[in-house]
Amino acid sequence: MVLGSIPGEIPLFTGACVVIILLHPDAGLPQRSSVQAALTDLDLQVEETRLGDRLAFVVTGGDRTLPADALARIPGVERVLSLGSTKSLVERTADHGERQVSLGHASFGAGRVAVVAGPCTVEGVDDLLAVAQRVKAAGATALRGGVFKTRTSPHAFQGGGEQALDRLVEVSRAVGLPFFTELTDPRQVSSVGERLDGVQIGARSMQNFPLLTEVAALGKPVLLKRHMAATVDEWLLAAEYLLNGGADDVVLCERGVRTPDRHVRSMLDLGVVPYLKRRIGLPVVVDPSHAAGDWRLVPALARAALAAGADGLLVEVHGRPEATRCDAWQALPPDDFDALMRDADALARLTGRTLCRPTSASAAAKASSSSNEALSA
Repeated sequence: MVLGSIPGEIPLFTGACVVIILLHPDAGLPQRSSVQAALTDLDLQVEETRLGDRLAFVVTGGDRTLPADALARIPGVERVLSLGSTKSLVERTADHGERQVSLGHASFGAGRVAVVAGPCTVEGVDDLLAVAQRVKAAGATALRGGVFKTRTSPHAFQGGGEQALDRLVEVSRAVGLPFFTELTDPRQVSSVGERLDGVQIGARSMQNFPLLTEVAALGKPVLLKRHMAATVDEWLLAAEYLLNGGADDVVLCERGVRTPDRHVRSMLDLGVVPYLKRRIGLPVVVDPSHAAGDWRLVPALARAALAAGADGLLVEVHGRPEATRCDAWQALPPDDFDALMRDADALARLTGRTLCRPTSASAAAKASSSSNEALSA
């Protein structure tokens, strides 16, 4: 394998990876000496060897991380070879089987399926409370709700900010559902990060690397959405930032990729679910709401995602979509969400997995009553 074919910085001295720097066939003693001097200047320890009639250097030590194409630019070097493998942190997650990530009663991966549901954005307390109670009664184990929004247009609703976060925390605690919400700016991590149960990295923030680095240091579960124009490797490199920064509980979320077609908002890449589950150990969930852009298509896409092996769903639900300021057309009515949860339970069992449930029915009823009293007090 030619290291120069791998984009980005390649750690040369990881695991059993052996790096060989092959010289040009016509390289003589002067060129050999200049290559060795250049490698020494880069703090690389090398030993000279021969591969048949060819001169080469084997890297035996050093603490530098250099791109292979940089080494290939040394005059006299023909190419850089790697024997063995250098695994990324993301790829190493597969070494110990499927990883399970939990947020309260919601567990993703390793035989568990969880559903996160709620409005696209947090607006009024009453609407949020009504949605939270309904999705919990239907079986959702975590709440979603945006307070900071990254919108394509500067004139679109950007979210309610910290005041909306106050409402989300209040309703979450009253109903008894932990929540994911999106952060869009590294500065938000220090100002509100500790108040969040789980952090969502939105599609447009997937390559906001300063944000990823700051979020990783929080030590909270992170739901990383795929950008609508990102390749799988770019998505995984974003996850690499999180793992490299200390985040252990990372969940990948497929939400559709952009195509010229207009019948859906984004083309849902269901093939990526079984592909990633063969390649890495992190849980993979699907957001059918943003992929569809049309609430009438959401249940079918959600069922297909679970059949493909998704470890969970992220679903937008709203009881009064006509009153919301964000993505009204893709919000699933509560009655339709009830039906979807019944299908989700059946599909989880059909695929040998378990759909996570919130507290018992009696406890849920008690929580619903107490939440109404708490919020009206």
